[in-house]
Amino acid sequence: MVVPIKGFIENSLIEWEGKIVSIIFLPACNLRCPYCHAPHLVLEPNDLESIPVDAIINKVRQNHGWVDGVVVTGGEPTAHKHLAEFLKLLKDTGVLVRLDTNGTNPQILKDLIGRSLLDCVAMDIKAPLQKEKYEQVAGVPCNIEDIKESIRIIMESGLEYEFRTTVCPTQLNGDDIKDIAMVLQGAGRYVLQSFRPTHCLDTRMLQVKPYPAETLREYATSAGKYVGSCCVRGEKVMVAERNW
Repeated sequence: MVVPIKGFIENSLIEWEGKIVSIIFLPACNLRCPYCHAPHLVLEPNDLESIPVDAIINKVRQNHGWVDGVVVTGGEPTAHKHLAEFLKLLKDTGVLVRLDTNGTNPQILKDLIGRSLLDCVAMDIKAPLQKEKYEQVAGVPCNIEDIKESIRIIMESGLEYEFRTTVCPTQLNGDDIKDIAMVLQGAGRYVLQSFRPTHCLDTRMLQVKPYPAETLREYATSAGKYVGSCCVRGEKVMVAERNW
């Protein structure tokens, strides 16, 4: 089994709310979002040294008892053939496992959930689910039906989950966030993440000024009418009166 691991953070208090976790970074992604903060994982992963799987599993084992779980992120983890085997190794250590995904591989996601290899899923939703808009933000052609299917699978999984969107001023506005929230109607948790003009895949994004915090809060309040809760990453969860 070969799963290329290109990064490891031993403990984080902010990645998975309420838990202390380790973070594992896998390379490669099928999208090319211009604001992506991990261009090295997407464009030149072979230039990065790989960490042996055994070393990671041993470290997770050693930390069992004070680290609650592991977040497997990327890149796009579902791009890797042996992802399921790797997740099984993690589960066998006794920790909780969360997968971060862009939702473009719903059948892989369904298989992982069906094999009880996940305890939580975090899915990035790039834009309203209209083909032209989604492809503009994702940077490549996308199958919108796959995105919709992943949303359905996650919401029906019975697992802990969150949907999240990076809100970049050149890509999305308040109406876009409302449109996404309406698609997610009935979902338990939707998180807005502020765009950060650092280490962007498209260097032109470095000149873009993020939305003010108050603007993001307004977007979260509007979106919160359609989902169980909506908040800005790093701020207290806000629950608004729903329209459903």
